[in-house]
Amino acid sequence: MAYRIKVNGKVREADVEADTPLLWVLRDTLDYRGVKFGCGAGLCGACTVHLDGQPVRSCQTPVSRVKDRAVTTIEGVGESAAGKAVQAAWLAHDVVQCGYCQAGQIMSATALVAANHHPSDDDIDAAMGGNICRCATYIRIRAAIKTAAASLAKAG
Repeated sequence: MAYRIKVNGKVREADVEADTPLLWVLRDTLDYRGVKFGCGAGLCGACTVHLDGQPVRSCQTPVSRVKDRAVTTIEGVGESAAGKAVQAAWLAHDVVQCGYCQAGQIMSATALVAANHHPSDDDIDAAMGGNICRCATYIRIRAAIKTAAASLAKAG
């Protein structure tokens, strides 16, 4: 079946089965390689994308559930003020080590700071709890989130 999906502001078409995970549609059919396969069970967060600004695990989201909602991937997240702020903070705090989880981490962090310009440690823990970093850069991730949120709060 053909699905029309709005990804990073552009309508794309994918001829796939209804139960095909959005992850595979994005990576294999539409060539958005920034979204990563991690566990396949929605537990690690590597495959996180946004549906209408909300983080979802694309490995557990069938393409048929997308409907007319907007999908944002790591390739498009920098188009938003929150995404730009998070990406800049990630670089400023030298968050990345191996980098495999970082697309998912950035997607979850962006959703958080877009909604909350003054996140507490508890807010950060709740928003980022499903994102696993094998390199354990959690302290730098927290610092980067606070920096991004502060820059968004300052910008108004």
